[in-house]
Amino acid sequence: MEAGRTGAVTVAVRLRPAEEDDLGQIAQVEADSFGQPWRRATFESLLGRPSVDIVVAESDGRVAGFAVVRSTIGESELANLAVSPACRGAGVGRALLREAVEAARKRGATWVFLAVRASNDDAAKLYQQFGFQEIGAQASYYREPAEDARLFAMELP
Repeated sequence: MEAGRTGAVTVAVRLRPAEEDDLGQIAQVEADSFGQPWRRATFESLLGRPSVDIVVAESDGRVAGFAVVRSTIGESELANLAVSPACRGAGVGRALLREAVEAARKRGATWVFLAVRASNDDAAKLYQQFGFQEIGAQASYYREPAEDARLFAMELP
């Protein structure tokens, strides 16, 4: 169990693999978090794939956040991480990031990569505090609104 604080509210979460019944809530957290969200069908197509881990942070029976990790031989990508607006700043993102990196490690990855909107300084700061290094940028990576991506990588011991 992980816990964090947001103002006077403590958020306790249980980390677990996503299940089909979570997809509606995952899609809602996604829609609340991003201008160009993944569709529910995208999550449905990833659930159960042997090279994909979808981790859910559950709080009070609700999805507080999730992370999607896609892995290939020796590498993993943190393809998506989102936290419900009501749970931001309470350590949920950090707990999900820790679990996502562990999922990559269990799959034999030696590197984890991710992209983040250039304007998302809070996420970039979290990734850097966790040990990710900024390795470059990709122009016009995001749409709605159009924005460059900052690219990060972390070598796993």
